Amino acid sequence: MKTWPVLVLAAAAMFAATPAAKAEYEVIAQTNVEYAQHDGVKLVGDLYQPKGLTKAPAIIAVHGGGWQNGSRAGYRYWGPFLARNGYVVLSIDYRLGKAGTFPGSAYDVKAAIQFVRAKAETLGVDPERIGLMGDSAGSHLVALVALAGAEPLFSSGYRDDPNVAVAANVKAVVGFYGIYDMLAQWHHDQIARPRDQIAEKYLGVSPMQNRRIYFESSPISYATIEKKSTRFLLIHGTNDDIVDPPSQSEAFWLALNQAGIAVRRIVIPGAGHFWASDPFEGEPGGYGATTAPRLLRFLGEAL
Repeated sequence: MKTWPVLVLAAAAMFAATPAAKAEYEVIAQTNVEYAQHDGVKLVGDLYQPKGLTKAPAIIAVHGGGWQNGSRAGYRYWGPFLARNGYVVLSIDYRLGKAGTFPGSAYDVKAAIQFVRAKAETLGVDPERIGLMGDSAGSHLVALVALAGAEPLFSSGYRDDPNVAVAANVKAVVGFYGIYDMLAQWHHDQIARPRDQIAEKYLGVSPMQNRRIYFESSPISYATIEKKSTRFLLIHGTNDDIVDPPSQSEAFWLALNQAGIAVRRIVIPGAGHFWASDPFEGEPGGYGATTAPRLLRFLGEAL
């Protein structure tokens, strides 16, 4: 069984002098790119492309916000950064709140993958080199679709989508402080956010009413030995009080390793939640600046 080592960032300062790979491409940005329509809702994203590059690897970026808030603007810094380094990035909006009740938002993410693969030539993308990137609830969605997108539960909706027959497999997943076990998140919510229990709001029921849906909606449930074609990079801090690292990223990392799925982990001392959407270029020693060169290295190997 091949596993990748854990990368523990013991002190941000020691990496401040490590620059990201030199950006080579001018960025072409396009807003409001429609990738699907679900239940009358137009689903759009912001597209970042490296000018002059064809057959580029692509990344679909999915924002966090507890499945209730947030927008594609959460990747307004990572999108241009990755495009300058040779990646096409589609940062998407998906249905939130009641309209995005599970599994609706997972269908939206899957449709974005199918759109990018179907339009690969037009977008300048290599259809065999597609990855996903998400933070918090967005990390939950990208991990879930990567591991379970072909399962019957996630293949039964929106049969009239123009790209429904297009494959939705991906080669790589990057997850910032993700939720990978919904039951564990429900238990954490009772203590950390009793007035805003995000797992129960998203699934619509408590585990005492329906335990099956907590299993079906958890990426960790699908970390099995036949899922070895996708590589994972899990990134989180040690001081996250919104998503508990031991019961989420650490437990998911262990499950992926046990299944023989290639996974790396970056642990950032002192980091909490929310920082993935902050500006990071020109911020030496910051969490994003510390992460960037290692994220590029992972993508270079995985895509």
